[in-house]
Amino acid sequence: MSGNVQLLSETLAKAKAEGRAALIAYLPAGFPTVDGGIEAARAVFDGGADIVEVGLPHSDPVLDGPVIQTADDIALKGGVKIADVLRTVREAHAASGKPVLVMTYWNPIDRYGVERFTAELADAGGAGCILPDLPVQESGVWREHADKHGLGTVFVVAPSSRDERLATITAAGSGFVYAASLMGVTGTRASVGASAEDLVARTRATTELPVCVGLGVSNAAQAKEVAAFADGVIVGSAFVKRMLDASDHAAGLTAVRELAAELAEGVRRAP
Repeated sequence: MSGNVQLLSETLAKAKAEGRAALIAYLPAGFPTVDGGIEAARAVFDGGADIVEVGLPHSDPVLDGPVIQTADDIALKGGVKIADVLRTVREAHAASGKPVLVMTYWNPIDRYGVERFTAELADAGGAGCILPDLPVQESGVWREHADKHGLGTVFVVAPSSRDERLATITAAGSGFVYAASLMGVTGTRASVGASAEDLVARTRATTELPVCVGLGVSNAAQAKEVAAFADGVIVGSAFVKRMLDASDHAAGLTAVRELAAELAEGVRRAP
């Protein structure tokens, strides 16, 4: 079975044709439970997210701030496995018909087996992977198997990336480019950072791929700000925090659905 990188590309193109940015939501698998995580993914799709990134919980999440680390710890203590991540992808995609990616560090895939992981992710209806710590120069085996199974490979660029390096990264990627709006780890912030717009412009100069911005976006006003210059707005910690702060699981689902609706409105507002 082929994966859904084409659906991912079509979804981003459709948002562009509508004169808006796509809303991309991140939630870790297994948080607060496997079933609860699947329900949360469905809730953000119901609220208006175009794409969902399912996080593969990791014990050493170098890119993730304290909110996502807390959720990862809960998932890991609950015994989440790669099979649960793949089930989350399968059920979230089946329920929505929308693209679902996995965001993961390289070590779990390497241990699981690249061929096995790509085949199973494609079979689950996945659209691809975001791989924040896989160097482009070491990604050949991954990309070979991802391409074979119809999966996108999304690399992360940062404000510190030089133009020559940006060109190397974007030439190897597919689906879209993940532009980290600032240096540091994930988390909500008062402002997204002026460096994000410059990074998007520099990245676009090297590629036809959509450029989506993450790290720091947490409300509709920030989503509107980023949507004015990016092809997609990626929100993670704000969704996870709503789940963590909720009085119970049902309240958490309502909270993430409402946040998705607010952010979806933000990416649709005229700048």
